[in-house]
Amino acid sequence: MPGSSDSRTAWFRLRPVPMPKTEKVARFSISLPSGLASQLDRMVGGRGFKNRSQAIAEMVRSQLSEISVEAGTGSTAGTISLVYDYRKRNLQTTLSAIQHKYYLLIVSSMHVHLERHNYLEVLLVQGPPREVRRLADELVTCKGVKHGKLQLTAVGIPPLL
Repeated sequence: MPGSSDSRTAWFRLRPVPMPKTEKVARFSISLPSGLASQLDRMVGGRGFKNRSQAIAEMVRSQLSEISVEAGTGSTAGTISLVYDYRKRNLQTTLSAIQHKYYLLIVSSMHVHLERHNYLEVLLVQGPPREVRRLADELVTCKGVKHGKLQLTAVGIPPLL
């Protein structure tokens, strides 16, 4: 239910960006599988959105911003997150070799030990969006990487070098 809070859901408590009151609203309907609609309702309540429309508008803005950043030619900043099993043969060597290949894009990196045999590695990256995407794709597609995500956060920033 929109606006309700479900204690089983651990959504980050972020302030949603309100729509300007003077902006005209376009109304349309969408169809979702009921399970997905239920997840949306829990997210709406957990993050403090007033309603589904506000949450969906924020998701659309986020996706449009991401597309704009990736299509741009300026410099962008972001993170690449990887989860992998450190026991996978040659995986750490392969990941390290890729990072050395793209060393001008990597500002910083760190890894932490998770449960069992998993590492979480996070790279802070900056550079042209296409090159940052290429780096992320090479890392994420390595055999043994269980999960990987590129999150671009800024556009139009001055390059490091």
